[in-house]
Amino acid sequence: MRILVVNVNTTASMTDAIATSARRYARPDTEILATQPAWGPDSVDSFMEGYLSAAAVVERVATFEEPFDAVVLAGFGEPGREGLREIVEVPVLDITDSAAAFACQLGYRYSVVTTLARSIPTIRESLRNAGLLDRCASIRASDLSTLELEQDEERTRERLTVEARRAVDEDGAEVICLGCAGMASLDKELEQALGVPVIDGVVAAVKLAEGLHDYGLKTSKVGAFATPSPKQIQGWPRR
Repeated sequence: MRILVVNVNTTASMTDAIATSARRYARPDTEILATQPAWGPDSVDSFMEGYLSAAAVVERVATFEEPFDAVVLAGFGEPGREGLREIVEVPVLDITDSAAAFACQLGYRYSVVTTLARSIPTIRESLRNAGLLDRCASIRASDLSTLELEQDEERTRERLTVEARRAVDEDGAEVICLGCAGMASLDKELEQALGVPVIDGVVAAVKLAEGLHDYGLKTSKVGAFATPSPKQIQGWPRR
């Protein structure tokens, strides 16, 4: 199968890191097509940037010329998944609810360790909309922006480990979800340090996509995710 993995920002190095994480656990017969929007913010750390990113991602998927069997939206808590589910029939997996769904199979309560504190409300709303918030013990911020994650890997590991340990010791978390696609590849290192499962949402979404494809399932087009009614949208998609 072919999975289209979409980085929600325009930073190419992050797209490459996300693709590496996806390919690390994808089956040998699964092809990962990694892409990013043609326009938009170089990182998503606010509501405004999230809405811009969502529009750019929807456009990118709508105009992608190669065939694909599933979409992985590689942005933690950002909007856009519902819109993507309207425009394609293949499964659309979001790394936020994919990570939480995995976590719920491995422990009773999970926590998310993310970037900035201002990202917490968007993640909370995303988990609430997915019906997974009740099992969330906490959402903790590392106080590192998305772009800062790549600048000093040692500092990133230290900050994530500290907040994840607090989530386990103080909040009662039994599983940790990495709350940014830019944290891809740190899962196993943190898991060893913490002694609890640590979930990379990119990997979780890829594995769920493979399972849905194997089962022959597609997005329901009855009700919420029905194809939008035909109408003229000025200037979209851009060519």
